[in-house]
Amino acid sequence: MDRPTFEDFKKEAMADPEFKKEYETLAPVWELRKKLIRLRLKEGKTQEEVARLMGTQKSNISRLESGGKVTFPTLSTISKYANALGYKVKLDFEPLR
Repeated sequence: MDRPTFEDFKKEAMADPEFKKEYETLAPVWELRKKLIRLRLKEGKTQEEVARLMGTQKSNISRLESGGKVTFPTLSTISKYANALGYKVKLDFEPLR
């Protein structure tokens, strides 16, 4: 018997309207976290280095990038993170379907 994959689990879970709504609400936060990590790795920086550049502690960067506790980081924090890596934040809006 094959073990279920994550995609199997996700497909089954998404059939629950309450789960799907919560998942879609949190999706932008998870996508942002992935982008932050990719950007940091692209620039060859550690969490400790980014923290030093931002004037904060590594634990704050770890929390920002991790999924342990779902929080919505402020635009100010995201901008400081981007600036520490030599980038600026660019916002865009898309119409709802």
